[in-house]
Amino acid sequence: MGRDELLHANDQDLLAEISKRNGFAFDVLYNRYWKDVFNIAYKRIRNTNAAQDIAQDVFVQLWTREKSTPIDNLPAYLRIATRNGVFKQMEKGSRYGDLPDNSEDQLQGYGLTDDHVLYKEFYAAFEALTNTLPAQQKQIFNLRFQEGHNTQQIATQLGISEKTVRNQMGRALSKLRESLMILQVVVILTMK
Repeated sequence: MGRDELLHANDQDLLAEISKRNGFAFDVLYNRYWKDVFNIAYKRIRNTNAAQDIAQDVFVQLWTREKSTPIDNLPAYLRIATRNGVFKQMEKGSRYGDLPDNSEDQLQGYGLTDDHVLYKEFYAAFEALTNTLPAQQKQIFNLRFQEGHNTQQIATQLGISEKTVRNQMGRALSKLRESLMILQVVVILTMK
């Protein structure tokens, strides 16, 4: 296919050309759908840089994907890939982000009443979630994240091995991470 034909080609023809590593076909598809992918990501996370990164990742995946399964509906494929990228971004943020304490000084920085209410609801849900942990996991979690003790200090204080502390912390974090992802999705969807 020539350049003029590619500019007016349908998605299936462009995908066929991309599977042959036709860079111009990829550029046409990228220009056709990048804005849509970016908008889908931005509506969910409200962060321009993160939405751009997600859009970039979606198209990199499209370029590097295995060609064994055909894409029948490209817009649907891009929506799902973008949604998955948003979830990965949220998971990454929840894995490395700290939840601020519940002090009123911290809340004053939020300014808007709706944000203040959402923060309080999110924090209350987080506390309720930590209260569902088994007793030892909850104690270890609180010693680590509320009191700032390291693994060795927790093991010494509780009279258990460091391996037990790590195992219990891993289980607690896994449970909290899964539940917080669901909670974040609900919060994001209600903000639309």
